[in-house]
Amino acid sequence: MKNALGAVDTVLLLGGRSEIGLEIVRLLVGLGASRIVLAMREPGGPPPAVTPNVERPAGAAPPEVHVLPFDALDAASHGEVFDKAVELVGDLDVVISAFGVLGSQDAYDTDPAAAMTDVAVNYGAHVSAGLHAARVLRRQGHGTLVVLSSVAGARVRRANFVYGSAKAGLDGFAQGLGDALHGTGARVLIVRPGFVIGRMTEGLTPAPLSSTPRQVALATVRALREGRASVWVPPALGPAFGLMRLLPRALWRRMPR
Repeated sequence: MKNALGAVDTVLLLGGRSEIGLEIVRLLVGLGASRIVLAMREPGGPPPAVTPNVERPAGAAPPEVHVLPFDALDAASHGEVFDKAVELVGDLDVVISAFGVLGSQDAYDTDPAAAMTDVAVNYGAHVSAGLHAARVLRRQGHGTLVVLSSVAGARVRRANFVYGSAKAGLDGFAQGLGDALHGTGARVLIVRPGFVIGRMTEGLTPAPLSSTPRQVALATVRALREGRASVWVPPALGPAFGLMRLLPRALWRRMPR
């Protein structure tokens, strides 16, 4: 439940080692969040640090951090993860769905089974987790599911069409889920970053209008506080992809790999 000042108090991060997800959590902790659940694969060892980069509100105690095992491909266990998180911290103010893999189109071309597995992580697992999140948030009557989508799904490019198609499906699912939750007090925030310079894209050449995990997190938290349904990071990508959707397919397929 939100604290006395109306700020986010409890957060569940699915993908507890996600750079973007952790940056969002750190910002929320800096704004007063006090109970955090990090759900991650193989959670052995100390949990990732969620210490904020800004001073917490006066008198605020250090946040309590819980770690739960989370396997994106084990859909049968997803409900238990949510139930356990609620048992640990109570109502969930924000659920961040931040897990995923980038993969390589060249590798997928030679290993379709790997492509199928990664699509299951990047799309199917988010459907399962999102529906469980909706169940909990609808029951509470409040809370926001943050879905990390991507501009890769806005119009799928040949250079990464397996990854892009999964993100396109995820974006569509998140839009539909947001509509389904309308009027319940719960909502969905879709975050559409462009190329993010970080661990997942290490070794790749940054694309125009790139951002960092912290920049994505700042935009996400701002959109949360404003009650928005979606946010492009950086904002210029929104109108840019509005135009790119209009390009004839013959031109679009010439986009550099």
